[in-house]
Amino acid sequence: MPRYPSYNPVYSPDEDLDILTIEEHQYSLVVWNDEVNTFEWVIETLIDICSHSQEQAEQCAMLIHSKGKYAVKNGSYEKLKPQCDAITDRAIGATLEVVA
Repeated sequence: MPRYPSYNPVYSPDEDLDILTIEEHQYSLVVWNDEVNTFEWVIETLIDICSHSQEQAEQCAMLIHSKGKYAVKNGSYEKLKPQCDAITDRAIGATLEVVA
């Protein structure tokens, strides 16, 4: 009969353990300024696609205009990717960036 090493279910602090973790990155949905789209169109887009309030969309539009780009929303890739695509479908520049 083959001899097997005994099993010790008690954790020993001297043992090296590899722990598998799933790291889900957070993303920012960044909207870019341009010289083509109007404030009204960007505001309407943020309300329709990102569910922003009128005031929030207006503030984001001002920040996009003054800074050149602005992260209008944060979240998972799965949540933000369809919103990013919908914004770009309206001819507004948008990208997803990993939050550091």
